[in-house]
Amino acid sequence: MKIIAIGTTNQAKVAAVRSIFSSEHYTLVPTDVPSDVSAQPISDHETRQGAINRAKHALQKENADIGIGLEGGVMEIDGELWLCNWGALADRDGTVITAGGARIPLPFEVAKGIRAGRELGDVMAEYTGERNIRHKEGAIGVFTNGYVDRASMFRHIVQLLVGQYEFFCQNH
Repeated sequence: MKIIAIGTTNQAKVAAVRSIFSSEHYTLVPTDVPSDVSAQPISDHETRQGAINRAKHALQKENADIGIGLEGGVMEIDGELWLCNWGALADRDGTVITAGGARIPLPFEVAKGIRAGRELGDVMAEYTGERNIRHKEGAIGVFTNGYVDRASMFRHIVQLLVGQYEFFCQNH
C-alpha cells in the first residue's frame, strides 16, 4: 500500500485528494507543513511554488511514496485580482508534477482587502459574515453561487496531477 502525504490538514483540500485516491490502495496522511511562501500568495509563481514546497515537505516529513501540495492564491490581470490555485505532486525519485486550476475575478471590495495586506480567508469572513470559509466552500463557492466549491476545484487539480504522473510513469 502506497503512502500519500497531503501537505495540509485543510478539510476541503484533504477531501479533494481523498476523492481521487482509493483507500484500498493508498494510505492518506494529511500533515501540517509550511508552504514557505507568503500567507497570502499574490502571483501564479508564488502560489505554484507554495504547492511544490508543500508536496516536497509532506513527502519528506511523512516518509511517503508521494507528496501532494495544494495552494490557493490570487494573481493580477489588467489591474484585477483573480483567484488562482495550484497543485504539485512529488515522489521519492525527485519527480515533481504541477497543475493549475480555475480562475475567477474577485469583487473590488475583496481585492481591496487583499491589497491592504490581509489574507483572502479573513477578508471572506468579513465579506460573508461566515468563519472558516477556506475549509468549506471557499471564495470560489461563494462567487460561483455554489456551483463550484473549494474541494471540487482542488479535485480537478489532483486529477490533472495524477493523470500527468501516470502518463509520465508509463512513458518514461
